Amino acid sequence: MNPTQYQLPLSFEQVLSLVKQLPEADKLKLSEALSKELLDSKLTHLLETFKTDEISLEEITQEVETVRTEIYRH
Repeated sequence: MNPTQYQLPLSFEQVLSLVKQLPEADKLKLSEALSKELLDSKLTHLLETFKTDEISLEEITQEVETVRTEIYRH
């Protein structure tokens, strides 16, 4: 089921006022949905930031093994 999308010129204060009128259960669902959207956005940005063709999987594997060796020594 796809939610209907509405385009309304509302200010933050107007949206906040509407949200405050929601039942507690709906506020919780809204909070969870916003948190998930923000987390997804941040993760996508982070992955794009570190995306590169300059390092190979072999180099990554070698570095991981080096770090593991150091960890197990201590």
